[in-house]
Amino acid sequence: MSAEHERYDSPLAARYASPAMLALWSPQRRHALWRRLWLALAEAERELGVAAVTDEGLAQMRAHLDDIDFAAAAAFEQRFRHDVMAHVHAFGEAAPAARAFIHLGATSAYVTDNADLILMREGLGLLRGRIVGVLAALAAFAARWRAEPALAYTHLQPAQLTTVGKRATLWMQDLVLDLADLDARVAALPLRGVKGTTGTQASFLELFGGDHAKVRRLEELVVKKLGFARAIPVSGQTYSRKVDAQVLGVVSGIAASAAKFSADVRMLQSFGEMEEPFEKEQIGSSAMAYKRNPMRSERIASLARFVCSLEPNANQTHSWQFFERTLDDSANRRLVIPESFLATDALLILQRNVAAGLEVHPARIRRRVMEELPFMATEKLLVRAVRAGGDRQQAHETIRRHSIEAARAMKDGAERNDLLERLAGDRAFGVPLEELRQLAEPAQFTGRSAQQVDEFLADVIQPILAAAPAAADQEALRV
Repeated sequence: MSAEHERYDSPLAARYASPAMLALWSPQRRHALWRRLWLALAEAERELGVAAVTDEGLAQMRAHLDDIDFAAAAAFEQRFRHDVMAHVHAFGEAAPAARAFIHLGATSAYVTDNADLILMREGLGLLRGRIVGVLAALAAFAARWRAEPALAYTHLQPAQLTTVGKRATLWMQDLVLDLADLDARVAALPLRGVKGTTGTQASFLELFGGDHAKVRRLEELVVKKLGFARAIPVSGQTYSRKVDAQVLGVVSGIAASAAKFSADVRMLQSFGEMEEPFEKEQIGSSAMAYKRNPMRSERIASLARFVCSLEPNANQTHSWQFFERTLDDSANRRLVIPESFLATDALLILQRNVAAGLEVHPARIRRRVMEELPFMATEKLLVRAVRAGGDRQQAHETIRRHSIEAARAMKDGAERNDLLERLAGDRAFGVPLEELRQLAEPAQFTGRSAQQVDEFLADVIQPILAAAPAAADQEALRV
């Protein structure tokens, strides 16, 4: 038996998330960021006149940003029981001329918190690309089916008609709202910056001999080197964990939108109106060979439920941080933040795959429409009967009576709704069958659905896709 099968492996890594998102949250990426953070701090200290920081040391740091000796770091951590100091020493071994000034003036949160903020910002960028890809797939679907009449549902009961394409715009609208939230959160996301042990910057004030202006400039330089517009104005030892809750609020909102989409697809597949993609040799059930289950949509729902469960966790972590910081956030955040991103990445890949491969069955849709449409058309039929010279109250009673009888017949096994034939056969109603059928043509009951699709795609979706063509063209990586 292979050793790799004797240890638990997270399904998010083994089955679901993309290589890009896995690489983002990998130890290599995280600890390479730590080294870049130490380099940015040392460079800024050097620029502001700290003599202990040498050019030789900086050069060695730059030469060893990515070649991390994880075995050495693990050995140091076993000795020190401190992961940050383990990597300080491992970096010092790789860059011995910098050993004396790596981490100068900083606390552990300088690297851990700033790295988390960088990773979350990059993770949101990856999710943004995934969302745009889903929008591109749904836009093509909506355009194709813009005018196909379909039953709409309120209270899970048949209501007035919509179109297949118009319903897809509702799925897209949710994701457009998510994009707006995501962009706003990225724009507002600060770096923790250079704050010191309890957020007072006391160590840096000591380093610069009480020069407040240099301490302020140090933070400005570090923030700029790391590609952020600003640092959080004040902090304790860590940045407020409310920031994590805000980010996970955006991520869970994306997951909720995907779950809504998957729920609709699953329901429509149960009606036989459309189906998610199904591979040639795919098996739907180990026992029932004929089954074609909406497994991908169900997986979206499953992953989304997991992601949505993590958002309140982040708020709880924030609420239990005492004073300037307690460490009960640490192990929790190591799990919650990466897995929120990994699971959301996975479900968006699935959503694009499903959206791009949805199979629509117009004949089944029309049959279901025609089971209900004669009832929905009764107001038009009533007006037409009066225009033919009938009495409004008598016509209303005729329609009521035949509607009840037609509905009862369907419940008792009739293959279709024959209300129009019943009315045409009633001499008191006085309207020919062909004219009744014209009055009950489905396209007359969809309102502005097709036009709304066109307008939504032109006014809302196309500008988004035009601004991110590479993201829209990105292939789904796993299913």
